[in-house]
Amino acid sequence: MTTKCFQEQYPEATRHCYGCGPLNPHGHGLQSFWEGDETVARFDPEPYHTSMPGYVYGGLIASLIDCHGTGSAAAFAHRAEGREMGTEPALRYVTGSLRVDYLKPTPLGGTLVLRGQRKSIRGRVVVVEISLYAEGVECARGEVAAVRIPERWLESLEAPRER
Repeated sequence: MTTKCFQEQYPEATRHCYGCGPLNPHGHGLQSFWEGDETVARFDPEPYHTSMPGYVYGGLIASLIDCHGTGSAAAFAHRAEGREMGTEPALRYVTGSLRVDYLKPTPLGGTLVLRGQRKSIRGRVVVVEISLYAEGVECARGEVAAVRIPERWLESLEAPRER
């Protein structure tokens, strides 16, 4: 049995994110999964994701932390309600704030591993802590305060649009 990543369980109208949307052919294609009580995502940066020769661009690191953070927020919120992702009503989150601390230069050439832990859930806001590792070394740490999208907004995204 194959487990779907969090992003494949979002409502179709919200699967276009540049960082993690499976319907965006130009994006990073980040996929987040459960690993015990943590969330995990892996990403293989390309040579063009460079800041200077041999190191990953900090903006990419921030976008990976951002997208894994909002996906993790949705997963943690579903778990807090005792239900699986993909069940109705959909719980979808956007970034309310993002803080990233760069601890060490992140080497280019290997798989980056992002691990997320729930810090808090208060009303519509889920705060997630994300650590990014390269070669087993923590290179960046972030905190994402993710805000739940109101159901009426999700409904408006799903409605047909005239062009």
